[in-house]
Amino acid sequence: MYIINIVVSENITTEQQAKLFAEHAEWFKKYFQAGKFLMLGPFKDQNHAGVIFAHTESRAELDQILAEDCYFPNLASYEIREFEPKLIAANITEFAGK
Repeated sequence: MYIINIVVSENITTEQQAKLFAEHAEWFKKYFQAGKFLMLGPFKDQNHAGVIFAHTESRAELDQILAEDCYFPNLASYEIREFEPKLIAANITEFAGK
């Protein structure tokens, strides 16, 4: 499993951001519906940044998915961390949107 922190470049204009974010949203919806992205959302304390919890068969598969993002590779930074969850709250879905 992976945690991906994405921070969009500050050099993007407001007009570019509006267009690119719509494409970015379609990209993450595609992989959420495919079951590759398990949880995602924006950071509340930082503009134009967010996090994705992902599960793929390999790091190579994740890299291929990230390469499809409209911000990749030069319009955002991607910090990717692999981790192994040991405990998952049974009520995790109750926190959606909070």
